[in-house]
Amino acid sequence: MKVILKEDVKSLGKKNEVVNVSDGYAQNFLMPRGLAVPATEGGIKDVKEKNAAQAEKKARLEAEAKALAEKISKVSVKMQVKCGANGKLFGAITSKEIADELKKQYNFDIDKKQLVIKENIKSAGTYKVTAKVHPGIAGEFNVVVEGIQ
Repeated sequence: MKVILKEDVKSLGKKNEVVNVSDGYAQNFLMPRGLAVPATEGGIKDVKEKNAAQAEKKARLEAEAKALAEKISKVSVKMQVKCGANGKLFGAITSKEIADELKKQYNFDIDKKQLVIKENIKSAGTYKVTAKVHPGIAGEFNVVVEGIQ
């Protein structure tokens, strides 16, 4: 019997997949628990349309993320902060401060959780920061820290 899964079922398939199972398994386990519905022509057509729309949306989001990662890779964020005589900052620069500067200087709306700082920024200089804009897609940019006394 062919059924359309309404939820992910371990060792059987993912949501919105059409799978072939035994009649007893479908009628006694999957359907009473609301995990599957019988596969009809209309249901299969709906599933194919949903999957196609989902794939199109995923491709569009990935294309937008790649474009954003390219734009981010071309920028350099300049920050001026107070520091001591030897160039050491009074504290450290956080990912939130970098995200705020990206928004202010270039109007990129990047969340602080998407920024990866490889080393602590505790002195004046140039640092590499990675922005993970989408799973598997990232852009790296420079943060130039200038000390003000």
